[in-house]
Amino acid sequence: MAVRLPRPHPHDVRIAVGGLLGGLLLWGLGLTPRHAGDGLVLWPARQAVLVPLVVTAGCELLRRSRPRAALLTGTVALAADTVTLGSVVTVVMFTDLVYAAVLYGTPASARRIPWLTGLLTVAGAVVPYALWRVPEALLIGVGVGVIALAPAATGWVVRDHRDAAEAARLRAEQTALLAEADRRQAVTAERARVARELHDVVAGHLSAIAIHSTAALSLDDPDTSRGALSVIRENSVAGLAEMRRLIGMLREGGGEPEPAPAPSLDAVADLVEGARANGLDVALDAEPGEVPAPVGLAAYRIVQEALTNALKHAAEGRVTVTLHRQGHILDVRVTSPYDKHDEHEGHDGHDGPHAPGSGAGLIGMRERAALLGGTFRAGPDGPRWTVRARLPLTGGAHE
Repeated sequence: MAVRLPRPHPHDVRIAVGGLLGGLLLWGLGLTPRHAGDGLVLWPARQAVLVPLVVTAGCELLRRSRPRAALLTGTVALAADTVTLGSVVTVVMFTDLVYAAVLYGTPASARRIPWLTGLLTVAGAVVPYALWRVPEALLIGVGVGVIALAPAATGWVVRDHRDAAEAARLRAEQTALLAEADRRQAVTAERARVARELHDVVAGHLSAIAIHSTAALSLDDPDTSRGALSVIRENSVAGLAEMRRLIGMLREGGGEPEPAPAPSLDAVADLVEGARANGLDVALDAEPGEVPAPVGLAAYRIVQEALTNALKHAAEGRVTVTLHRQGHILDVRVTSPYDKHDEHEGHDGHDGPHAPGSGAGLIGMRERAALLGGTFRAGPDGPRWTVRARLPLTGGAHE
């Protein structure tokens, strides 16, 4: 099976053609470094110079695709050139083959060739001087260094800079990929945070509006309708204020006023009062003390969502909100009566009008607890439905 040589690089073709034409020009002008009477000239015919010249030019076609084979073949051609009248172009092209073998060859070749050429340079100076004992013998080593060691060292330096540039490029690409991954993660986290805020801010008020509007439509009693409309108006105004606060948080600059501060545990009492106004029988037992702002916000939102679920799904009876500090843990617990388990938002046991749930509330509460490194559980506990979160007061992530 015939071996198919790779297509030479265009630059290699230009180098090979230029070297061959330059060698032919010098050969045509009769310019050679040696004469027929020199002792090393074993092949004095003028045409003999063309053989190593053509072979070396052919090796230049492989300097990039097969650098090791090109260098070995070029070394044989250079040895043949030394026993002819010689051609300067053949020697110059050989130096380029050494350079290319280091630059384009394997890492092992790139390490070995400079060492080998260095040893040949030393041997080329020491051995002739030891044999002839004349200073001029050292020039042989100088010649070997110029022909072999210098291009090998140049190739090593260029390769080292090229590898460093490639490594820097790869690091830059990796950094860009990591930055993009961080950006996407940040966007995803921010979307989840905004989704939790939107749900927590709107769900409670809209649930109250839905329940009381249903009551107003289903009962033909002016006093009941007036009371329901009053509750609807209060929840509409409160929900609008919360939405404005959230939009203020999302705005960037633009001369807008500073958004209101995020709610904390101090506002839980207002939540309870609002739930009572919406028709829930709520009792509050709170002794939290001072807590970090992220913990306070998470606890507030968990209580808010739990009361919303109780408003939509709880049976008749008292809802209890408990906030207690246990060492470095804030224990948040909301219990409510229920008759049967609802798979989505909580439970359902009363016969009055209620609003449907989507399941996003439980997900949001669990996410808030997890972001702080806490735990969350929601489910039946005897005759009552219990929502409980244990939030560490130190460590964890901030919203």
